[in-house]
Amino acid sequence: MKPQIAVIADNTLTCMGLCSIICDMLPWADVVAYNSFEHFDGESHELVVHYFVSAGIVFRNPAFFNANIKRTIVVVEGDSTPFSLTGFRTIDATGSEQQIVKSILRIHESGHPGGHGMTVGSSRKLLQTLLSQRERDVLALMVKGFINKEIADRLNISPTTVIFHRKNISEKLATRSIGRLTIYAVINGIVDIAEL
Repeated sequence: MKPQIAVIADNTLTCMGLCSIICDMLPWADVVAYNSFEHFDGESHELVVHYFVSAGIVFRNPAFFNANIKRTIVVVEGDSTPFSLTGFRTIDATGSEQQIVKSILRIHESGHPGGHGMTVGSSRKLLQTLLSQRERDVLALMVKGFINKEIADRLNISPTTVIFHRKNISEKLATRSIGRLTIYAVINGIVDIAEL
């Protein structure tokens, strides 16, 4: 059986959004959503390797999450100081998709140097060769926040060519989401998380 990532959040939209992002980032795991701790607690959680939990649920169930502090990521809305001071890692759910992805990638990198199975063997090689070198160059600048004109100037190509490459990248990776493109770029070594 696959390891599980449990997303436990009162807010349905937060829960759905996190599940979508985490599924893209961690294809080796089953992501399971719960809308309350009671719903989660009624099931077996021996396969759970990480908990993404809304702040309110952690406040209402401190014993369980303190015992699992190293595997718990608290989903906050804004200020994370109360949780940071107690040793919990946090993600701000009010940020953009790209900011949330960066936070998850930073937590992953700090907790699992060298990876934890984000992609494996031959599938990783296939992903790396999916894009041409020029598309990889364009993608790197895209996820760093450059606009088409800036990308064109840096790569000595026309803005029309940049648009053409962006279209190809989106088609090949089946997404226009900058957050998902960022995940792909970091996982496949196109950009380093420190550059974002």
